[in-house]
Amino acid sequence: MTVYVDDAVTLWRGQRWAHLMADTLEELHAMAARLGVPRRAFQDKPSGAHYDLSVELREQALRLGATAISRHVDRERVREVIRNARSQASRPR
Repeated sequence: MTVYVDDAVTLWRGQRWAHLMADTLEELHAMAARLGVPRRAFQDKPSGAHYDLSVELREQALRLGATAISRHVDRERVREVIRNARSQASRPR
């Protein structure tokens, strides 16, 4: 099982942000807790279950064992991770 963090490419509020995703929601929430990211920051969306991370938190996640994935280099791997994240998102009732 693996936790992933993509490139910090999304610009929002003057900062670059990355997405923290994982093979399982349990791993995802555990890593977020280790990073000090509150559960209320969880993005449970049809586009994929994830947390947004600042550049600093991305670096900390990597130090804690997250696997870096690059939208520019690992395109197929990124697609697989995103498909998995989408499958974990809650579906509207």
